Amino acid sequence: GYSYGGGKASSLAQYGPTEPDGPMGFPWTALPTNFVEWLYPSHLPRPVSLLRRENLAVPACYLCVGLLQGLSGPLINVYPLDLSATEAQQATISSLRGLPSTFKLLFGFWSDNVPLWGYRRKSYMFVGWLLASLSMLALIMTSDLSLVREMQTNDSGEEVEVTVAPANAPSIAAFSLAVLLFGTGFWFADVMGDSIVAEKAKLEPPESRGQLQSTCYACRFFGLMVAAPISTVLYSKYSPGVVIAIMALLPLAMLPLIYNLWEIKNQAVKPTKDQCGEIWTTVCSRAVWQPMGFVFLYNLLQVGNAAWREFLKTVLGFTANQLNILLIAAYVLLYAGIMAYKYYFIKWTWRAVYIVTTMLNGVFSALQVLLIQGITFGISPFLFALGDDAFADFISGIQFLPTTIMMVHLCPTGSEGASYAMFTTVNNSALGLSSAISTMMLGIWDVSKETLASGDVSGMTKLTVLTTALQVSGVLFVGLLPKTKEDLVRLHTDGLSGSRIGGFIFLSITLLSVLYAIVVGVLNILAPGWMGES
Repeated sequence: GYSYGGGKASSLAQYGPTEPDGPMGFPWTALPTNFVEWLYPSHLPRPVSLLRRENLAVPACYLCVGLLQGLSGPLINVYPLDLSATEAQQATISSLRGLPSTFKLLFGFWSDNVPLWGYRRKSYMFVGWLLASLSMLALIMTSDLSLVREMQTNDSGEEVEVTVAPANAPSIAAFSLAVLLFGTGFWFADVMGDSIVAEKAKLEPPESRGQLQSTCYACRFFGLMVAAPISTVLYSKYSPGVVIAIMALLPLAMLPLIYNLWEIKNQAVKPTKDQCGEIWTTVCSRAVWQPMGFVFLYNLLQVGNAAWREFLKTVLGFTANQLNILLIAAYVLLYAGIMAYKYYFIKWTWRAVYIVTTMLNGVFSALQVLLIQGITFGISPFLFALGDDAFADFISGIQFLPTTIMMVHLCPTGSEGASYAMFTTVNNSALGLSSAISTMMLGIWDVSKETLASGDVSGMTKLTVLTTALQVSGVLFVGLLPKTKEDLVRLHTDGLSGSRIGGFIFLSITLLSVLYAIVVGVLNILAPGWMGES
């Protein structure tokens, strides 16, 4: 069963208790009725009401993912340098955190087919968060995670304060292993959260469809927005040990919630052959390969200017603090974009959302040309860049949810883990290819640090115009995207639905994308800088 089109409807009893609530007692009776209705909406089935005890682990999982992404980002960017890591080792550690995400499809397929302790989701979520926590606890127990500030003489003979790691600080190898294990547990738990949402989203009433996912992703991006600046402050004011301790404790806080997560124990699992057959039938549907074709092509064309950060530092003289402010502002506006879609743009058609946001993104990208030429209308370059970059992330936040809502409703019942991971892999791999293309385009015009420092920004201007044109050109493929959920239903029964050619192309792109991501991840670890980036 699909929730859209010809499959049989999902049974509520498969995903949670269905009996109505009894009379409420204290303290609920003391609270305003509207507030209680907001906590536990009466029009929603119990399995979809996220703040009930049996469902609370789901939004908490998304919040934890965002918090840990925000905490770990600044830590992994800075701590290896304080451990005297080389640039190659720094790049390796950054790659290790993301490498397990390339196996999301495997994680999802495994949980669909091999229950652990009688459960397909909650046991693996438990193990994932426990592994993430233990990897950080191992660092705390075996190493000194403090930093010592000493006065040293630099090459100019001046006394400067430097940060030095103590003698029993973790080795680069030990820290790398901890990051890899943390990433494995983190992404495994993340896939389980996505799988549960893919199951529950099919039970939403038509009038509130999409709210479940938008709420969960709002939790995720709120966590990211809050944790990134906190991590930066805690690291600089106290020590990396404080950040790592929080990263160890947060996953542990998830475990009681996972214990209470409702899931049928020893539920019948379809044979692997049948699940593979269902997935094949799904990808052959025009409702899958056509809109997912749009997702791939659109994201592939979102080629950024890989020299932009270098321009901000070298030409405009932005400090590290200013660059961090840009990053934090981006997180805030990304969250604002998610909330704007949840409360306003969710009523728009999917095509309208992409057309309007793509045009707006083109305008803000074109404003970068004015900044390069020094035309800021009396506004300081920093504020001009802040508005430009931040609103681009606001637009990205609005664009994020329509396709994820669409993808979750394409998953066949019983294979949500593998199928949703497959759809998100297509989305993420296109962005990965886009990033690789942006790096390769650095060689078209001279945008090196030395050229920019000399005052020659002609190559930078041309590269910005080219990348802006590529990003806006994605709107040419918007016809592949259904206008509404009803259009998506009709595609299931379209004459081209069931096309083996469409299914083969879709699966080929998916599997090649996974292979590409794995190869790139391994090469980033074994040979940092192999793509020619500086």
